[in-house]
Amino acid sequence: MHIERHTKSLHRVLAGALLALGTFGSLGTAVAAEPAAQKIRVRGTVVALAGEQLQVKAREGNTVNIALKPGWSVAAVAKASVNDIKQGDYVGIASLPRSEGGDGALEVLIFPPQMKGLGEGSFGWDLKPNSSMTNATVADAVKSVQGSVVTVSYHGQDKKISIQQDTPVVTLAPATAEDLKPGAVVFVSAEKAAGGAISSSQVIVGKNGVVPPM
Repeated sequence: MHIERHTKSLHRVLAGALLALGTFGSLGTAVAAEPAAQKIRVRGTVVALAGEQLQVKAREGNTVNIALKPGWSVAAVAKASVNDIKQGDYVGIASLPRSEGGDGALEVLIFPPQMKGLGEGSFGWDLKPNSSMTNATVADAVKSVQGSVVTVSYHGQDKKISIQQDTPVVTLAPATAEDLKPGAVVFVSAEKAAGGAISSSQVIVGKNGVVPPM
């Protein structure tokens, strides 16, 4: 029973994570009649979790209060490696353009097979200035002493991204609200209403020494 509950929770947060790492354009039509909430991402450490209220010390130094929506989910990040990336995998890669051409990965998130195709595309990202996020399928991966170069495909387009050996590579694993303890590192895809209130339905948390790199 516990395994089934964790699996369902993980699947919900995976879907939410892919939307966070993707485009919300598919939701635009449904909410066109209402003022659009601003999509934001909160990166930082947990100050406290009290009921459905999560308080986070953001990386910018400010404290953010996040109302967790009914049915909210949490997942942890688990350590993976460049060697785990193989042809056919669905990945989310944050990257920066390289002076010598192509992109260099800042981090890689390997998604489970059942999430393949959700949030597909390449778009601006706020991990670092000028960074982008690409959710795509690995077409091929060429390994070298320095690292790897993967070709990923999305919507009929190809993109080459260099992944060095020290690039953080993670996947997602089950977690519970108990993992949202003070000091835990989190990544939260959230919505900021016109009045300033922030809410979210999914949280990704660091666990066992692995922190969300996205």
